Amino acid sequence: MENIGKVKTIGFCITDNQIEENRKMETGEIRRKLTPLAQDAVILAFGDSLTYGTGATAENSYPAQLERIIRRRVVNAGIPGEDTENGLARLPKMLDGHHPSLVILCHGANDLKQGLGDLQASENIREMIRIARRRNVDVLLLGIPYPTVFSAKPHFYAKIADEFSLLFEGNVVANVLIDPSLKSDSIHPNARGYRLIAEAIAELLFKGGLL
Repeated sequence: MENIGKVKTIGFCITDNQIEENRKMETGEIRRKLTPLAQDAVILAFGDSLTYGTGATAENSYPAQLERIIRRRVVNAGIPGEDTENGLARLPKMLDGHHPSLVILCHGANDLKQGLGDLQASENIREMIRIARRRNVDVLLLGIPYPTVFSAKPHFYAKIADEFSLLFEGNVVANVLIDPSLKSDSIHPNARGYRLIAEAIAELLFKGGLL
């Protein structure tokens, strides 16, 4: 009789093990299981002028061409001239505004071009990945070559991809920028170059089981 009218409450508690597992998922110590992209999934292409599509029309940027290839919505969130510090500040708003299932991260070219150093670019890119993962968003990373010697690639892109167990395409941007027939100017692809980037990303998505 004493229990009549009493409401039983159930508490929810996150254990230390769960906190540690979440941390390892965020940092890549535990490999995340990639989720196939639904037909209505949103992909956020985040970066600088290489994402924006400088050197080609809007419909020939790599995000627009990728959208046509994979038949998923791809939001072009590229800003020409942006460095990783400003990209890091901008990313949370873009994630919260578009709620993507996947971020294609192509950033760091302006840090390298302006001589800001590999360390700044690499640490900011790491934090961008952590921000995405805290929102349970998968990340595909594109590696960028040094802007003065396109055949030379910073080592930190591959290292970051390995640290976080990311899908990683480290060659296509460099391969495009080495070929004058695929460029609109000294540092940007033309429509054909952007097409090759889009095709390489699509192939990686297929191989990774996202499509």
